[in-house]
Amino acid sequence: MNVKSVEKQEKSTVELVIEVSGQEFEAAVEKVYKKKRGSISVPGFRKGKAPRKIIEGMYGAGVFYEDAINDIYPVAYGQAVEQEKLDAVAWPKIEIVEAGKDGLTFKAKVTVRPEVTLGEYKGLTAERPAVEITDEDVEGELKPFISRATRMVTVEREARSGDTVVIDFEGFKDGEPFEGGKADGHSLELGSGSFVPGFEEQLVGCKAGDEKELDITFPEEYHEGLAGAAVVFKVKVHEVKEKQLPDLDDEFAKDVSEFDTLKEFKDDLSAKLKARREDQAQHDFEHALMEQVMNNMQVDIPDAMVEFRADSLVNDMARRITSQGLPFEQYLAMTGMDVNSLRVQAAEAATGQIRRELALDAVAAAENIQVSDEELEAEYQRLSGEYHMDVEEIKKNVREHDVRQDVASRKAEHIIYDSAKVGKAPAKAEESTEEKPKRTRKPAAKKAADEPAGEEGEKPKKTVRKRTSKKADEEKTEE
Repeated sequence: MNVKSVEKQEKSTVELVIEVSGQEFEAAVEKVYKKKRGSISVPGFRKGKAPRKIIEGMYGAGVFYEDAINDIYPVAYGQAVEQEKLDAVAWPKIEIVEAGKDGLTFKAKVTVRPEVTLGEYKGLTAERPAVEITDEDVEGELKPFISRATRMVTVEREARSGDTVVIDFEGFKDGEPFEGGKADGHSLELGSGSFVPGFEEQLVGCKAGDEKELDITFPEEYHEGLAGAAVVFKVKVHEVKEKQLPDLDDEFAKDVSEFDTLKEFKDDLSAKLKARREDQAQHDFEHALMEQVMNNMQVDIPDAMVEFRADSLVNDMARRITSQGLPFEQYLAMTGMDVNSLRVQAAEAATGQIRRELALDAVAAAENIQVSDEELEAEYQRLSGEYHMDVEEIKKNVREHDVRQDVASRKAEHIIYDSAKVGKAPAKAEESTEEKPKRTRKPAAKKAADEPAGEEGEKPKKTVRKRTSKKADEEKTEE
């Protein structure tokens, strides 16, 4: 492999002209011939025994070129990117210049990581409201426990809204029963809105043993056959039940928690709620700071980089759904979605991820952040525990460079957060009123391909930097 020329172009693009020697290309063609000759029929020869020259004479000298190119160019491309120390962030666009006995020459347009000009990132200010927990907040935390301790008790009185009635019912349209309109022993909470409008309301005031006919008109948006139809439901009430709430006392606390008194239980709920809100407040504070860092920096993110990352997000989603036993195509059919619409949606999330990573990478570079071998090993141990994988297995599947990059990014985050102050956030700059162009091209990801390619924009065998936690997550999902 020889890199004939390197030309920097606009939009973070580098064009490489790559040459593969005649000897290397000939070896690739011979390899394809040996692989495919068994499937080619040539008159006068047994299958798999026809000489290469005979086959080329019948089908043309370049009969094996396409497959040979697909085999050899990804390797040559990867070597060229490594040699030129390019940080590729998307699939290259490939153009074959020449292929023949003198070798292979092709152009590769490589999208590389864009340059970032940092603005202010230390000493920033963002709001962080103080967290206060009221009695009403604690009462809200108690509700799920009260609900679980609530019993349903049969009562000998007329049904009220909020009660549950046990009923038999059957629906008739034009005097004839209709499909799906009958049930026996059905429990229905009055006022829940779970039945067609007007049904539950007409049962308020009924008591056990009552029989009643309900005149109901189905909504116009109901399913075909009953939409807007006037029907009659014949209902028999078997039982009326009311909710019996527990007494909120120490016995209640003992029943639903590990505490002996209601006060201790409430104090614990209050402390846990405060901790959650403190965590959320800190998260919102840090998010606001990162938004400022990203807004203060200058960077032109290439479309191909966004498309590459978004493609990865969609692929990750497909793997997760498939791992749960649901074919991805079936999931798309159930949701009324298609892959292209998912890619368009993923482009926004991809852009956010990329902006954050570029900002943190730039801060790490500006601060000359280094990751020691001890910190590297500690991160491997952390990943091992998080993904329940042996440390050595983690090391095989996750590149050291990526692990160091993640640790460096977290250090960069701390520089931003630890130097920040709580206060009034700076006013946001007015956004342009010009309509932003809609993204319609295929979204993409930050993950390298495993298959070769011979057409423009297809996948090369080239490893592109990827965040370690994501990579480990892929390994865990695929187990």
